[in-house]
Amino acid sequence: MDVTKILKRHACNPLIDIKDYPGTAQLYNPSPVLFNDETILLVSVVEHAATEGYGRDVGQTRIARSKDGIHFELGKENFIQKQSEEYPYPLFHHFIDNRVTKIDDWYYIVTPVMVHNFDSPVGMLGRTRDFTTYERIDIITQPKNRGASIFPEKINGKYYKLDRPGGGDGGNGDIWISSSPDLIHWGCFKPVIGAGYRFWNVQKIGPTPPIKTDKGWLDIIHGVFSPAGGTYYYIGAILLDLEQPWKVIGKTNSYLMMPEMPYEQHGNCDNTLFPCGAVTKGDELWLYYGACDHTINLAIGSVNEIVNACINNN
Repeated sequence: MDVTKILKRHACNPLIDIKDYPGTAQLYNPSPVLFNDETILLVSVVEHAATEGYGRDVGQTRIARSKDGIHFELGKENFIQKQSEEYPYPLFHHFIDNRVTKIDDWYYIVTPVMVHNFDSPVGMLGRTRDFTTYERIDIITQPKNRGASIFPEKINGKYYKLDRPGGGDGGNGDIWISSSPDLIHWGCFKPVIGAGYRFWNVQKIGPTPPIKTDKGWLDIIHGVFSPAGGTYYYIGAILLDLEQPWKVIGKTNSYLMMPEMPYEQHGNCDNTLFPCGAVTKGDELWLYYGACDHTINLAIGSVNEIVNACINNN
C-alpha cells in the first residue's frame, strides 16, 4: 500500500494565500472545526507591523469561515486575547498554532503562547461556543510545550491530552500524554511516542486533536527532518488504544505527505507542511494544513485507509 497516495490535494489549493492579504508577513497552521453549517479555521497570522513590542513574536489568531469548506473568508479581527492585566497575563503574546476540541457544547482551544523573558511556549486553554467570543481559562502546561491537544471525550472518567514537550535548542520533540479531572489540573504524565521512529520525524514529532474510530484514536502528526539540504516538515499518523490512549497500536512508517508542490516548498519557511487538526465527513478526512507560512491548503482522504495503514505499519 502506498500511504503517500491516500491524501489527495484539493484542486483549489491554496485555499488562502498570503498574496491576497497586503501587510501580512506570515499566514499559516489552521485549526479546523465544523460549526453549524460552516467550516471554521483558526488561522495564525503575523503582520509586518509589530504592535506588541515583542520583536518578531506578534502572531495572532483570526477566524476564516466557509460554507463549502473550500472557499474561505478570513476575518480581520484578532480572536484570542490574554483578557487580563493580572500577572502573568501581560507577558503572554504570539497566539498561534491552536488546537480545537469540541466537548459537549463547548469548543476548547489550546494555544501555545510565548511568555516574555521566560522559557516558553506554554499551553493556554480557552473556549468558545460561537467563534465570536473567547473565554480564557488557564495555563495547562509547563514550558516548553507546543501543540497540546485534548481528546474529545472522557476516557474512563478522565480527560486526556497529548502533549509535545521539548523541541528546539537541540532537543527532540516527543509526544506524551496526561490526564485531568477538570481540564485544568493535569498529571499522570506518560510517554507515548518519541521522535525518530522513522527518518522523516527524526528531530520532532507533534500531535493534533485525536479522532475517534472503531479501531482506535487516530492522530494526525507532523514530523521534522533536517538533512543537508535544509529542514523538512512531513505529515503522518499514529493510532492509539481506545481505553488506554498512551498505548500506540499502530503508526504510519511512511509519511502521508511531504512538501512536493511549489506552494509547499517555497515561502517564509521552505518545505513545511503543518497540520493543527482535521475534520471528518463520513469516511472522508479533510486535512487542512499550512504550507511555508504562506498558504492554507486542503487534502482529502479515507479515514479507514489511514487507520489501516497505521495498523499495518505501512
